[in-house]
Amino acid sequence: MDTEDLGLFGPGSVTWKVHEEPILIVAGLRSLYLQALHPRAMAGVAQNSNYRSDAWGRLVRTATYVATTIYGTTAEAEAAGRRLRTLHARMRATDPFTGEEFRVDDPDLLRWVHVTEVESFVSTARRAGLALSDDEVDGYYTEQRRSAALVGLDPTDVPGTAAEVAAYYRDVRPQLRMTREAAETALFLTAPPIPWKLSLPMRLGLTLGPPRWAYLGVAGTALGLLPPWALRLYGGLGLPTTAMSADLGVRALRLALAAVPRRYREGPLQQAAKERAARLAAA
Repeated sequence: MDTEDLGLFGPGSVTWKVHEEPILIVAGLRSLYLQALHPRAMAGVAQNSNYRSDAWGRLVRTATYVATTIYGTTAEAEAAGRRLRTLHARMRATDPFTGEEFRVDDPDLLRWVHVTEVESFVSTARRAGLALSDDEVDGYYTEQRRSAALVGLDPTDVPGTAAEVAAYYRDVRPQLRMTREAAETALFLTAPPIPWKLSLPMRLGLTLGPPRWAYLGVAGTALGLLPPWALRLYGGLGLPTTAMSADLGVRALRLALAAVPRRYREGPLQQAAKERAARLAAA
């Protein structure tokens, strides 16, 4: 095993440039709001996970998986993909409208999750102020086909440019709708339970306003960053002022996060990847 390789992407990739941004925490939340609008995808999650009782644990596991695929060695990324494919292969769910049983690793569902994630990552980073050319955006989508392959998708069946992503969304939109499960999930995402350590002061009768209000601000920004058609499905008007407010909010949040010392903004996998890259460059 080569423990010194640069993984699937590396320091010269658009992927590393995009995922350098801590603002992607907002992008991850945005992708979950989008994913909830697909009835089968929502059923697959609801019927196979304990996301309501272990929301923060699930978030940490998802973030660790994404970081491994972006910053891990090739062997680490491929191992993470194998574990995820094995997990998904065992899962089944029932369509809430037809009653048909389906596999959670159905390529159409995997493609939906992949596209909503990568489109949320790159569009949020760009709207937050990261300078990306149109060619770089296309390059990001093309690079992320490698991540799609890890979950079992044929990379040639995954959108690899911004135009292909837009066409994919147009094709899939007739399948999307606001269901009770989508509404309940959106409400849960907007006001999830506070982690135990943060909730302890509240149990003792102390006020804990800032964390709750800060999270509500992040959730509101993530929701406002959704495409207009997705906002309409959620019952919003999709007015230009909504997008403008979200843009201002996400830019302000990016500036605030930039003031946090780098050692707190970067996870261990990212730090290790940069150290490997520095050693290889020196050699």
